Amino acid sequence: MSEERLFTISDLARDFDITLRTIRFYEEQGLIEPQREGRQRLFTHRDRARLKLILRGKRIGLALSEIREILDLYELARDEASQSLKLLQLLSERKKQLEEQRNDIDAVLSEIVVLEGHCRQVIDTMTGKDTTA
Repeated sequence: MSEERLFTISDLARDFDITLRTIRFYEEQGLIEPQREGRQRLFTHRDRARLKLILRGKRIGLALSEIREILDLYELARDEASQSLKLLQLLSERKKQLEEQRNDIDAVLSEIVVLEGHCRQVIDTMTGKDTTA
């Protein structure tokens, strides 16, 4: 029987390129639960996988409460189907938000182009110079 490899907080910080404080924060929030040997935190492969899911969720814009819900579903149901169904719902909502933001950004950029053109016309008229270059 081989013992499960454990990771220190420094190992995880280095592997995921995050700060020790970030890891401690997720621990304080109850999202990961390291073992303790004295003052040293030791993380299992499960903790490492949970941290990876937390960081992925944050990167795509999920709230910690949503990430917790997904993690909790796995713990309670022990099946990936309910977890995947919830994640799919959250991803769909997030995708819709991002598409709306992209549309808003495209509209603003178009308006900027129009205003830039107007400003160049005014300047060209007043100075006799061509600012379209």
